[in-house]
Amino acid sequence: MTNIFLADDDADDRLFFEDALKELAIPTELTLSRNGLELMSNLETLTHHPPPHVIFLDLNMPLKDGLQCLQEIRNTPKLKDIPVVIFSTTANVDTVNKTYEQGANYYICKPPSFALLVKAIERVLSLEMWQAPKTPKEKYLLAIA
Repeated sequence: MTNIFLADDDADDRLFFEDALKELAIPTELTLSRNGLELMSNLETLTHHPPPHVIFLDLNMPLKDGLQCLQEIRNTPKLKDIPVVIFSTTANVDTVNKTYEQGANYYICKPPSFALLVKAIERVLSLEMWQAPKTPKEKYLLAIA
């Protein structure tokens, strides 16, 4: 069973993600967070549960944004090795570079259609992020078409 966390403040985006995940023939458990504070709280409860295989992290969230969460995840010993995929509408080069420098594994701009969202999730779940060293910069920004 693949354990996935998604942090996104947009209720529609959370629902689309959940529906897209159901389209895949991969047994998964999804934990949803509405903001960065809720994500970090959910991650704190991992003392009795296995850590997620991957965290999909939106950047623009209230209370605690994705960059703050990424920094906290990478600075917390029990969380630092969890793969993090930035999943955002932001395509700003400086933002993409900053998330790379802070240790995210991959960056995906939110796809414009449901079919591409399914492909994006499937692509991420096919990557073996936990076994590889840091993603080379030229492969960091995943293009889904």
